[in-house]
Amino acid sequence: METRSSTTQEFELCPKFEKTFEILGQKWNGLIIETLLSEGPQRFKNLAHTVARCSDRVLVERLKTLEKEGLIERVTHSNSSLIEYQVTKRGEALRPVMDSVHAFADCWY
Repeated sequence: METRSSTTQEFELCPKFEKTFEILGQKWNGLIIETLLSEGPQRFKNLAHTVARCSDRVLVERLKTLEKEGLIERVTHSNSSLIEYQVTKRGEALRPVMDSVHAFADCWY
């Protein structure tokens, strides 16, 4: 009887890929980014309305995370108490990714 030896290669994901999905896979982050890409700069109350099932506390946490990662920025307007959130250049680079997610969703859901 012949035995075959199989070589098992361990699959590893690229750490950069893992980091990206760690951020995008966190609940609400994709919807926040999509809203800012589609609608432009938004005040907190507008984001809270758009991502309605997300509590204000969690929305604040997610905005801080996305800001820390350089995907969005918090803009304070001078001579006003107006604060808005908008995508950065890095966040804008996610537009084709979000377009692909839309295409997938349109096809499969």
